Amino acid sequence: MSPTKKDLLSIHLAVLLFGFAGLFGKWIVLPATIIVLGRVVFASGFLAFLIKAKKERLLLKTAAYPKFILLGAVLALHWVSFFQSIQVSTVAIGLLSFSTFPIFTTFLEPIFLKSKLKLKDVLLALFAFIGLSIIVPEFSLDNTATIGIIWGVISGLTFAILSILNKKYVSDYSSKEVAFQQDTFAMLFLLPFLWTETYELDIYNIGLLIVLGVVFTAIAHTLFISGMKTVKATTASVIASLEPVYGILFAFFLLQEVPSIKELIGGVIILVVCYFASVKQD
Repeated sequence: MSPTKKDLLSIHLAVLLFGFAGLFGKWIVLPATIIVLGRVVFASGFLAFLIKAKKERLLLKTAAYPKFILLGAVLALHWVSFFQSIQVSTVAIGLLSFSTFPIFTTFLEPIFLKSKLKLKDVLLALFAFIGLSIIVPEFSLDNTATIGIIWGVISGLTFAILSILNKKYVSDYSSKEVAFQQDTFAMLFLLPFLWTETYELDIYNIGLLIVLGVVFTAIAHTLFISGMKTVKATTASVIASLEPVYGILFAFFLLQEVPSIKELIGGVIILVVCYFASVKQD
């Protein structure tokens, strides 16, 4: 089946929204844990509304709960590390270091999915590591950019784990239900931070959390899932590699964040690796 223009547009719009989401790490004056908690609260609430409005049923089996609990925990860590990376450094560093997830996917898939590790995959991972090394300003924990990269790499690692576990565990469920259940369990893991973090909630931050959760999480995921009806997974992956590009452009115009030459060179290498990692199965 050839992809329709509507579904391709849905994928592109979803990725555009994903790229924009990183800016909320700078706009929302809250700890990363509270930002993600607000994000999943409003995202899961909106997804529950959509599911009920369409009169769909949640079909989660009792035996699947441990798997979704694990997925929720990994999702929470993924998003917290992503926003922590952006908060301590820049949107560009957060997005580019997160984009190294193909490195981890390359070496984790043979372990989790019993697939064969190929030489070209190892070479792609090596080039991605080179790109990441170029971005690192100095190997010192006193440098905030270096700390941001470490958090971004953790975000990439957890995203790779999440993607592999999704492929392994939840193929029997609709993507919408998977998103709802993961957001809900992530929310449960993050609830204790309401009492352990120091923060002040005001109308401004609550409004931004609602927009982040509804528009840039629930609606974005719904658009992406809808577009997958006729768009191949490899094509969607290639489009998704544009997320850092969109995010960096938005940060440039709206936050006046200008990437350094090293960040641009390293970023180009990482994005090229993302492209070839996405199409290597074609």
